[in-house]
Amino acid sequence: MIGALASLPIASGALAARKDDPLLFAYFGTGKGEATGLKLAISDDGFAFRELGGGQSYLAPMVGEAKLMRDPFVFRGAGRDAAWHMVWTTAWDGVTIGHATSRDLRHWSPQRALPVMAGVPGTRNCWAPEAIWDARSKRFVIFWSSTVAGRFAETAGTSESGYNHRLWYVTTRDFVSFSDPAVLYDPGFSVIDGTFARAPGGRLHLIVKDETLTPPRKYLQVASAASPTGPFGKPGTPFTPSWVEGPMTTAIDGETVCYWDVYRDGKWGAAATRDFVRWRDVSARLSMPAGARHGSLVRIPRATADALALGPA
Repeated sequence: MIGALASLPIASGALAARKDDPLLFAYFGTGKGEATGLKLAISDDGFAFRELGGGQSYLAPMVGEAKLMRDPFVFRGAGRDAAWHMVWTTAWDGVTIGHATSRDLRHWSPQRALPVMAGVPGTRNCWAPEAIWDARSKRFVIFWSSTVAGRFAETAGTSESGYNHRLWYVTTRDFVSFSDPAVLYDPGFSVIDGTFARAPGGRLHLIVKDETLTPPRKYLQVASAASPTGPFGKPGTPFTPSWVEGPMTTAIDGETVCYWDVYRDGKWGAAATRDFVRWRDVSARLSMPAGARHGSLVRIPRATADALALGPA
């Protein structure tokens, strides 16, 4: 087990989101955005997002190897008090991810660097962490992408700069004690930016990015998931162009909409599906904050959104 860490308020129980709740987009920005911290935007329809707080940071990063905040992922806890959690990438190279909790998304607990890969020799990085509640085990599954030296030799050299990623995970009930890290998903290629989504009927899917450089793939694919820890089906046909990253999803009007960062062009794309096989491009409907990069989506109560509109605490 990863040792018990500093105490924090116990994460709260996931309250069912209303379909008419506003949609919060948590992200980091271009330029020095990864050092300035958490940016927020809000949308009533899931397509037009308006920046909150005049683009100010709602939480400046203070922990981890490089004290960065990339790829913020906001989610609700499990228990009786409904606290919010956030995990994020703290550095390009290292063995930690960031973690903090909040009651209102404006005031945050002390940040912690969770050493999720400290016990795995040869770990190079921990990128784009996310979390999902596993109702079967009554634990959260926290997962991310890591390159570990000497692992998965069959795909060595297929990504830039010697990276060769797989999805790894730990489980926790309280965000204090954690299971030992293990490989969550190995599709036979270098893979990053995993995110889970549920079909309208409740079936779980895992969306990932193929990081293969030559020939360039760099697109998103989806695999069925029997549970948050698998087993997983074979990844399907790519449903995005190449050179995208950071998938995030939400449900709108009976469809699942997946959004992605077209990072080389400084724009965003999106597609909608009912079955995770046939996808309909809806990119033309998007209006995203200028400079927004990889982040996450979550529905929040209207009162919480109104308070966030006042700006950072």
